[in-house]
Amino acid sequence: MATAMSSEAITALRDLAAHIESQLDQDVSDVTLIQGELCLRCRPSSVIKVLTFLRDDSQCQFKALMDLCGVDHPQREQRFDVVYNLLSIRQNTRVRLKVATDENTPVPSATGLFSSAGWMEREAWDLFGIYFSEHPDLRRLLTDYGFEGHPLRKDFPLTGYVEVRYDDAQKRVVYEPVKLTQDFRNFDFLSPWEGARAALPGDEKADQTAEDQG
Repeated sequence: MATAMSSEAITALRDLAAHIESQLDQDVSDVTLIQGELCLRCRPSSVIKVLTFLRDDSQCQFKALMDLCGVDHPQREQRFDVVYNLLSIRQNTRVRLKVATDENTPVPSATGLFSSAGWMEREAWDLFGIYFSEHPDLRRLLTDYGFEGHPLRKDFPLTGYVEVRYDDAQKRVVYEPVKLTQDFRNFDFLSPWEGARAALPGDEKADQTAEDQG
């Protein structure tokens, strides 16, 4: 259950934000407090410098990379955000760093700073197609060998491109184009066979509330 932050905690975060901004003014493009969390933005070329400072600076000491993930914004020119969530046990606080990139611009790998980044970057590459330069083993992690595309991109089709099955005649797994037995249903709730037409238990309460407010 979320609780409101004390004024002392908010003041400490603001002081930390001012410190980071003063030390990394050429590398960090945005330093904000969003719902009690410190959030930073930087360019891909600066990410290693910023992560190193956050890890090693005496007032930061964000020694643990808790999570690294991708976010897809297909309407943007730089459609991807790489999000790093760091924890400072000594300061008892967290920071979130975001790096914007596109399909062709690599982001330097953080594996040299945080060993936990290895599999996380592989997952972001597998599911979003975000490339991490100088990663020691950037292979797919969750999808199969030869998988086409990156399934967490917003423009990836719901059906995928191929389906996998075991062929008893060939005694092996085979890949085939997806074949749908019927088209996807359009849940516009206009056709008579979609959903229950009779009133469900509890609906009368909503009607009564609307009459009372009217």
